[in-house]
Amino acid sequence: MQAVFLDKGTFSEGIDLPAPMGVSDYITYNDTPKDTAVIIERCKDADIIITNKVQIGAEVIEQLPKLKLIQLTATGMNNVDQEACDKHGVALFNVAGYAVKSVPEHTFMLMLTAMRAGIHYHQKVADGTWLANGNFCLLDIPLIDLEDKTLGIIGIGTIGNRVTEIARAFGMTVLWAEHQGREPRSDDYTAFDEVLARADVISLHCPLNEQTEHLINKDTLAKMVKQPLIVNVARGGIVDSQSLTDAINSEQIIGYASDVFEQEPIADNDPLLSISDHPRVIFSPHNAWGSKSAQETLWQMLSKQVADFIDNHH
Repeated sequence: MQAVFLDKGTFSEGIDLPAPMGVSDYITYNDTPKDTAVIIERCKDADIIITNKVQIGAEVIEQLPKLKLIQLTATGMNNVDQEACDKHGVALFNVAGYAVKSVPEHTFMLMLTAMRAGIHYHQKVADGTWLANGNFCLLDIPLIDLEDKTLGIIGIGTIGNRVTEIARAFGMTVLWAEHQGREPRSDDYTAFDEVLARADVISLHCPLNEQTEHLINKDTLAKMVKQPLIVNVARGGIVDSQSLTDAINSEQIIGYASDVFEQEPIADNDPLLSISDHPRVIFSPHNAWGSKSAQETLWQMLSKQVADFIDNHH
């Protein structure tokens, strides 16, 4: 079977990405433009498309009669028209669980850097501010410990569970948020609005869908009475960028640490860029998932899925 990998460049250089077993014709592209005609041309003979974030809509799928499988190199499936896959008998697979170490560790990198103003202090050392100050230490922005703070987690899957474990090791109290507007399903969960009101840090780990789009907005931010730090390693669209920016500027929240944005790469007119110099704001370029071991694990899991699919379709 022919497999076409449309955006191999989303993996780090040096990560080995061999063809899965059963793939006889393996074609790779470092990246693929957002151009329907180009995607169709590259995939016209493909049985299998492998991609991370290339948008594959109905107009592409219906022009590829040979296509049997779209295999994503990610967990989120927002970039593929799932209805069109069903209509044309195309299987759609994602890969989940490969970043259960990488994303939680990145979550705490962001959290600690914001709570302790890490980028701010790095710059003060590098630009000579500390030297000019003359004191043995510089403490113009308070350092905030995680111990004894309350962490509210929105989205309790494998990653949310691992974040819980690490948070408890830091001595944090952890609250799991129930879905907005629902009664807590068990004693393990706390009502959504109560989590917003009680949390010193809110960490987002939920999928992006109709229920979660702009979940963090003017109204929900107004319920965060403890001026929390918000950490987003989920999807950019879960946060309304303008409302978040306003909340930072009005000191409604203490900071924002995010790996994800509504448009990626971030648009040059995204209001979040206007707060990038804030001492408790830190951004990373959607790479929380991508530790070296996570990338290798992802490809192993993907390769097995594709090989099994080919076995079952011979």
